[in-house]
Amino acid sequence: MVVLFDSEGSASGTHDRCRRRFLEQHFELQSGTSGALTDEALKEYNRCFCTPDAIHASCEDYRASADIDLEMDEEDEKAGRKVECPVLALWGEKGALGKLWDVLEVWRQYARAPVQGRALDSGHYLAEEQPEEVLQELLRFFAN
Repeated sequence: MVVLFDSEGSASGTHDRCRRRFLEQHFELQSGTSGALTDEALKEYNRCFCTPDAIHASCEDYRASADIDLEMDEEDEKAGRKVECPVLALWGEKGALGKLWDVLEVWRQYARAPVQGRALDSGHYLAEEQPEEVLQELLRFFAN
């Protein structure tokens, strides 16, 4: 277990180092392209993420995905609600998503409109690991 904050939410030196190390380890595990996250990008992620509010919001997002999001998905399915606009799904080939699911088929179950996309040669951080590919995919998608 990693302690991110003391009881007062203090950003003391020890806790600050702990938060930074937690984030660095997360990036090491999730990035599929060594060096893609520059020192400048890591510094900005640390600045934005390593606050009590940001960490709380991130934890709530993960918690919701295993709880209320599933309930809402079930309600939408029962009511026949689906995504009505075209969908572009991109994911990292080196990540878990495409290994666990047929990503396009999953999205086709949730959408009435066309679904397109592909895996990129990256881990979790597509925009940092393959910025030009992400840009080209977005330009093609929005041009149509």
